[in-house]
Amino acid sequence: MQVKRLLCFSFLALILNNLAAQDPQFSQYYAAPMYLNPGLVGINQKGSFGVNYRNQWPNIQANFETYSFYVDNHFEDIYSSFGIIFTTDREGIVGLQSNTIGLQYAYQVELTPQWTFRPGVEVAYFIRDLNFSKLTFGDQFDQNGLVNPVSAETLNTGLKAKFFNISFGGIFYTPYMWVGGAVHHITEPNQSLVGGDAKLPRRSSIHGGYRIPFGSISAKSAASTDSRERSITPTFNYRSQGNFDQLDLGAFVTLDPLLLGVWYRGIPVRKIDGVANSESIIFMVGLQQERTTIGYSFDYTISDLGIGTGGAHEISFTYTFSLADPRKPPKDVRELRCPVPFIF
Repeated sequence: MQVKRLLCFSFLALILNNLAAQDPQFSQYYAAPMYLNPGLVGINQKGSFGVNYRNQWPNIQANFETYSFYVDNHFEDIYSSFGIIFTTDREGIVGLQSNTIGLQYAYQVELTPQWTFRPGVEVAYFIRDLNFSKLTFGDQFDQNGLVNPVSAETLNTGLKAKFFNISFGGIFYTPYMWVGGAVHHITEPNQSLVGGDAKLPRRSSIHGGYRIPFGSISAKSAASTDSRERSITPTFNYRSQGNFDQLDLGAFVTLDPLLLGVWYRGIPVRKIDGVANSESIIFMVGLQQERTTIGYSFDYTISDLGIGTGGAHEISFTYTFSLADPRKPPKDVRELRCPVPFIF
């Protein structure tokens, strides 16, 4: 029994460490600004509340579900933005769950009348645990399959890892373009649930884009924030974590109030075990109405996993608000419109 339990723990540790080696991702990455980069907290110069939901590979048991909720606000008098973000990620096979709460701060520096720089920092607390009831063991099976819903094994059902983490990011932007980067998990904390040392690898990302207006439906100036915008915005997001790296490359088309987007995810010039690193084609549709933006995207899997996995479904919701005194004259910085889709 001791050998059996040791083998079980060893196998469990291998599964858990592999599952936890990579952070969840969002295809609508600019609809999850605080998850992408602490420098983006409060970048709309107002306040915002957002929700993101992703269901990856819903047709197989090893699916992943990710939820994220955030709220932020920019305080123009002190050139600072503050925000809080909650993220939950669940894995289907063994019920591995990660819960995170992060506090973010960004400081806004106007470098020139056009260029703005926003460095940001996040301090986060992680709790990772396992749903022991989802595990099955050899004594629950015979040659015909599962025969006993309860195992005689007595393992530690309180498998949890708790740790603090810190991340940094920053973004340079003008009314029409931006480029930024972030490094998450600076300290590479130990995330092992079953003892030993299993570091959470640093996650690095570089992202940017360029908004190209091609007309305004209203008779007002195309630069006016009251105009119904027509534009195309090419964007990219490269990220690397441990032995994993990936690139999202595509564009948004804005036909106010409609948003349309398509991206390719992969690095086709890089091969893994002789197979080209191409993961999916992502299609997005969204609607902007005054303070509210809603988006839906679908990842069409083109890797060897196939579309039989169900791809990935993702929904985003963003609501903007203002806590500023409406009687107070606005500062010039409010006239510097953020070009990032979803959050301007």
